[in-house]
Amino acid sequence: MTARLDLTFPSGDTECHAWLYVPAGGSAHPALVMAHGLGGVREMRLDACAERFAAAGYACLVFDYRHFGASGGQPRQLLSIRRQLQDWKAAVACARSRPEVDPRRVVLWGTSFGGGHVLATAARDAAVVAVIAQGLFTDGVASALAMRPDSSVKVMARAVRDVVANLRGHPPVMVATAGQPGSAALMTASDAERGYLALVPEGALFANQIAARFALDILRYRPGRQTEKIACPVLFCICEHDSVAPARPTLRHASRAPRGEIRLYPDGHFDIYLGEPFERVVKDQLAFLARHVPIGPATCPVEAPGPTTL
Repeated sequence: MTARLDLTFPSGDTECHAWLYVPAGGSAHPALVMAHGLGGVREMRLDACAERFAAAGYACLVFDYRHFGASGGQPRQLLSIRRQLQDWKAAVACARSRPEVDPRRVVLWGTSFGGGHVLATAARDAAVVAVIAQGLFTDGVASALAMRPDSSVKVMARAVRDVVANLRGHPPVMVATAGQPGSAALMTASDAERGYLALVPEGALFANQIAARFALDILRYRPGRQTEKIACPVLFCICEHDSVAPARPTLRHASRAPRGEIRLYPDGHFDIYLGEPFERVVKDQLAFLARHVPIGPATCPVEAPGPTTL
């Protein structure tokens, strides 16, 4: 039977809160380190994913970024790309230090904006044995161009106000993470607000907003450009009708991964967290893990012939 432990690990000047899923059995297990996307918290279906992986024999460290959910950090709802990448590094170090985890077999799993973070993290950490990225953000310019112009203008205006407020020592100016088309929100496609909020269970430590200054940083963040540097196997789970992380630039970046495997799904960005789309994606991810990080004693990694698309 799977156990779920509550734990913390240090990151920066505070700590991140995490769940550690531990499969039955006393040995050190291969492990997935997992985190969410734009403004998301662990309770937004990452527990459902981790339960599937743990049932198959994988430990899972599922964490909240600083400034979000149960983790520390002030001000709240501050999304700093630099800090979130630091959180990933700290989470991987925590996983490798746990007696329940085989430190030689740590996998990175990220979704949406976190899917970009796992690419950036794996490019810097040659000891990562595999990466799974679903509905992944790869290119800030492409995602910005996918926004409605009226929403972009409103968001940028708030971002400037937030920078000024920060310089003056005032509380952050917030912007909605997901909203109606044309509103001042970071995700305003027709499926964004409904799809995003459908993932939030009652009682979760969640707010549908982040500090608006993030909008000025996203254009410079293009983690997809680092796929060529990732030596381990990478599974790219790409939604063909993704309104947040457009499929075309993601496919371009994924094709450059030396050991990339591409799976395409006839779904939108938020569909793969629930129902039949969720079942399809998890099945493919478990098959990928069975090939490259099988349960049992560590073995030599299986070489992939290069990027493949299904």
